[in-house]
Amino acid sequence: QVQLVESGGGLVQAGGSLRLSCAASGMIVGINTMRWYRQAPGKQREVVASIMSDGIRNYADSVKGRFTISRDNAKNTVDLQMNSLKPEDTAVYYCNADRVQIIGGIRLSRNYWGQGTQVTVSS
Repeated sequence: QVQLVESGGGLVQAGGSLRLSCAASGMIVGINTMRWYRQAPGKQREVVASIMSDGIRNYADSVKGRFTISRDNAKNTVDLQMNSLKPEDTAVYYCNADRVQIIGGIRLSRNYWGQGTQVTVSS
């Protein structure tokens, strides 16, 4: 099992910044892609940013140029630096990780979620 614990959410005014952190613990060997998702009230959960174990990053169009995802493989953490925040960024933000194992020549992948952290951007 992998446990993911987010921190860093809160209330901020539009134009401000927040930094979210996610710490992974447990069976962390084999974790490759880590992601941040968000879910606003009444909307589907959407991926915000992802980072692979080799550092390749991807961002949703809505956050490109404003958000930066980073990870520290030694500390098993992934962060999301959010700048120029907008009211439409208000959501619960979730950390997500894929863990891959090769057992008997078979590739097994399992996905894990954190409990979420609230980000509220006031106008």
